[in-house]
Formats: sequence, structure tokens, C-alpha cells
Amino acid sequence: MPPKSRKVNPPTSVTGEKPGVTLSWYRVHGGSLRLPRTPRTGTLQLIYLHYIHTHHNSGKCPPSSRYSLPVARGSCRRSRHCCGREPRPRAAFRPPPGGAVPARVTGHLDDCTCDVETIDAFNNYKVFPRLNELLESDYFRYYKVNLKKPCPFWNDNSHCGIRDCAVKPCLSDEVPGGIRSGSYKYSEEASNLAEECEEAERLGAVDGSLSEETQRAVLQWTRHDDSSDSFCEADDILSPDAEYVDLLLNPERYTGYKGPDAWKIWNSIYEENCFKPQNVKRPLESDKGDDGGHAFYKWLKGVCVEKRAFYRLISGLHASINIHLSARYLLQDTWSEKKWGPNVTEFQRRFDEVITRGEGPRRLKNLYFLYLIELRALSKVLPFFERPGFQLYTGNKSRDAEMKNLLLEILHLAKSFPLHFDENSFFAGNKKEAAKLKEEFRLHFKNISRIMDCVGCFKCRLWGKLQTQGLGTALKILFSENLIEKMPGSGSSYGFQMTRQEIVALFNAFGRISTSVRELENFRNILQNMR
Repeated sequence: MPPKSRKVNPPTSVTGEKPGVTLSWYRVHGGSLRLPRTPRTGTLQLIYLHYIHTHHNSGKCPPSSRYSLPVARGSCRRSRHCCGREPRPRAAFRPPPGGAVPARVTGHLDDCTCDVETIDAFNNYKVFPRLNELLESDYFRYYKVNLKKPCPFWNDNSHCGIRDCAVKPCLSDEVPGGIRSGSYKYSEEASNLAEECEEAERLGAVDGSLSEETQRAVLQWTRHDDSSDSFCEADDILSPDAEYVDLLLNPERYTGYKGPDAWKIWNSIYEENCFKPQNVKRPLESDKGDDGGHAFYKWLKGVCVEKRAFYRLISGLHASINIHLSARYLLQDTWSEKKWGPNVTEFQRRFDEVITRGEGPRRLKNLYFLYLIELRALSKVLPFFERPGFQLYTGNKSRDAEMKNLLLEILHLAKSFPLHFDENSFFAGNKKEAAKLKEEFRLHFKNISRIMDCVGCFKCRLWGKLQTQGLGTALKILFSENLIEKMPGSGSSYGFQMTRQEIVALFNAFGRISTSVRELENFRNILQNMR
């Protein structure tokens, strides 16, 4: 034991703390250390404190494999060790060898008539500012989701215990009354009609005693609930496990969730749901036998446009998520504060042309492809939102009207984009083969939406579910063009329906893609200033 005259400064943090755990203060030789008191670990904690103290004064850290402190049940299996020292700052950005800064992604996109520069200008100066304002409104910030659904594909339902992985749900009185009262309907008008329909259906009264309009509505709402045009495994928002989440208070950012668990999610998506043969290896999948992606891109070029587009959508979504994590990275984590901001090193690791052996720029171009698909869906769905009966119903009439005007402004802006993706190239040709391919396309994407329930980080799961539902809603819109065109100018849109969940997911998902495109400009500016 060291001499009593030596004072030990308290360490700044110890992992393992989680909400609901009782905390106690321990004092050792004048220093203080905050640790979670958990059953069966009281004695071990005291031993560990002495061991930390000894090595703190010797300048050595205890071997993590032998002396890692058990953490509370359900917490992350990977633990960090402070050893009573200040955490080291995150590594600063180091430019590539030779001082060169990677060039920006430019030029035309495959399977499109559009180019990167046109999207950058349109998004960053027109769409992004308006969309950001819309998504801060009450209607779009509250999203109801069930984060407790078990993984349907494997039995390992372990969850990350890192504090930043947690999601804080809303208390009931925090959600506007208008949203709570009709959360699963797309407007007040639809709520009134649907309630009548559901009551009729409950009584088995779909007969001549109902008006013709009500009979049609009963059948159409039933068809919508069991629809074959759905691209997502939607949550049952009437389930007691479904809760409202304030998206502004639970932002998408780096949480520390990584390693085998995260890899398993993306590997399952790419290997089992993107139409890829098992003998074709993805670029950078393994250092062994890596041909720089030559075989993979030869295969991708040879498949039909629909399967190629499917892969590019998933790759674009993956790239967008990685941009968010790089742009809102945990740069400093001490007992007094946390700092989030752009991590250029992380961005380069994922997208630099040299480091990724040419794969990074392809990923970014797939992000732009995804942007075009979702932008096209917004331009197509304009008639649905233009109907006088539709409103963004929260209970605040003047604010709701203001937000609907802003929403319509964004949709008209989307329609004015000069170089839209032409979705008519999808599922063309032989009708029977096209229908079969479309069903495959839909089921593969629906499967991906179910994989989101296997994500161990709750915050990652939240944003994964929201963004896959948003993209699935965009695909539903693109493939429902005939139904949208036949909608009446007023009254209920019997052929085409959207729930509030779909609307919130659609615009927030596009907001994430729009933010990614905007963040790319920020990273370009940072890299440029580092020359």
C-alpha cells in the first residue's frame, strides 16, 4: 500500500453506470471514485479500487482481461478502464501522405440523367433550410415506435449498455393532444371517417344499412391495414410497448455501438437481402482474395436495373448513416461535459478514396442516388397533401396551417427539380415477370425493415426503423402512381392511404439524407482548410 501522504486524484469516469442503478461514493486515500453498486460486486469493487490506486501511482493500467469490473446486467459487454487518469483526447485529423486532400465527389450518377453538383446546389440552398424548419414542428418531431420487439432472426437479444445508446421516451403530457388522440390517422377528416368505419366493422355491419361511402371506406381501410403494397414491417402503434419519442431530443449521432454486433446487422442486410450470390464477395469484405471489387461490380453491372437500384439504395442509406455518425461524433467525454462535432478522421476512414481503395466515392454516389429516389417520391405525392381535407393535425390550428403551407412549399420545390429520376424504367417489359420482380423487391426490403429490430443500440434502432420506414414509404409512393393520380380533389383518398407514422417517417428520412448531403459540404470545407 502506498504511503498515506500521497494523495490520489479521483478518476474522471468509469463505465458501467446506467439509469436506475444506485450510486455510492467510495473514498480511498483522499481520493473519490464513483462506481455503480450492484449485487455480488461489493467486495470486488473494493479490491479493484485498491488495485487502480496502486497502478495509478505507478503510472500503469491494470490488465483489462483480468481486472475488468463486472457491469450491470444488460449493459454493454465491452468495458473501458480509466485507471484514475484523464481520458485521452480523440486523435486529431492527419492528412493523407503527401498532404493531399481527397477530391470531392463530382459528375453524373449511374442510371440517372442527374449530376452531383445539381443536387448539391438544390439541396443545400433550397431544400435543406425549409425542411429543417418543418422537422422541428410538433407534427414531425414526435414518432411512435416499439423498441422492445424481439429480433425475429436470431436469439441473441443483447442490448448495448452505453449511456449514449439509450432512448428517452416522452411522457404522455409531453405529446400534443391532437397527436395522441388520432396518432394512427393521417388527418382529422380521416379520423372521423375511420372511427365510423371501425365501429361498423366491429359490429359486422358492412351491409346495406351503411352508406355507400362508409362501406367503401371500411373495405379500403381494411385493405390498407393488410396491404400488399407495404414495403415495411410497421410497428403496431396500439401495442402497450409502443411509445412516443421526441426525435429532437434523441438525435442520430455516434453512440459507440460497433464491433461484431453492428457488423452482423449490415452483413445480414447485404449478404441475404440484396440479391447478391454468395460466391460474389463485396468490396473490402475481406483482405483475402480482394480483387478491388472487380468481380462484385462486374456482377452488379450485369443484373437488371431494379436489383442494381436496390443495392444502391441500401448502400446509400448506409453511407448516409455513416456521415451522420462522423458529423456528430463524440469528441470529448469527461465527467463535466460531452462535446459532439465533426470527426474528419472517422469520415476519411469510411469515405477516403485511397483508404477505401476507391469504394468511398462509390458509397457517396449511392447516397445521391438515394436522394433522387426520395425526392422523386415527394414530387409524386403532392396531390395527396394538397387536398383541402388534409391537415397536419396537432390541435394547434394556426400552427398546423402554417406548417401545412411550409410542407406544400417543400413539395412544390421538389416537383420543380429539373433532373428527376425516371422510375418508369423500373418493372417494365413482360408484365408477369415485372410483377414477380416487384414482389421480390418488396419482400426483400420488408425483410430489411425487420432486421432493424435486431439492432442492439436503441438509438440506432430508433433511427434505423424510422429511415427504413421512410424509404419504404417512398417506394410505396413511386409504385402507387396510378392510385395517386385517381385521387379526388376533396374527400377521402380511398385508393391511396398514408398513416401519420408513414408521413413522419417519410419526411424525417428525407431530412436525414438532405442533412448528409449538407454535411458533405461541411467536410469538404474542413478538408480544404487543412491543405
